[in-house]
Amino acid sequence: MTENEDKKELQVIADAMLDKKAKGVVSLDLTGIGTAITDHFVMCNADSTTQVVAICDNVEEMMYAKCKRSPIRKQGRENAFWVILDYGNIVAHIFKTEYREFYRLEDLWADAQKTEYDEQR
Repeated sequence: MTENEDKKELQVIADAMLDKKAKGVVSLDLTGIGTAITDHFVMCNADSTTQVVAICDNVEEMMYAKCKRSPIRKQGRENAFWVILDYGNIVAHIFKTEYREFYRLEDLWADAQKTEYDEQR
């Protein structure tokens, strides 16, 4: 993927999350971290499992509609506490709020460049 393609996909994922009222939407650029398993994380949280599933579904739909991409792997939708959508170069994490607070992925990847996406669109 080119840098422009990555930026477009990051924006599509962030917008899809925000469309379903996700909170705390951020991306982390992991390209400068040699041990990272992907180039980017996109993260958000929601207060209910119903909303987590709605966000997950919207990310999948928008990524396919706008980028013709489906996740390589997905995990966690059955309990909707922490859903992971793996697109290879980008991994989306959709948390139920208390799980995001508990696992604190941003702290684990504190060296990564962070981009915040506006919830007041």
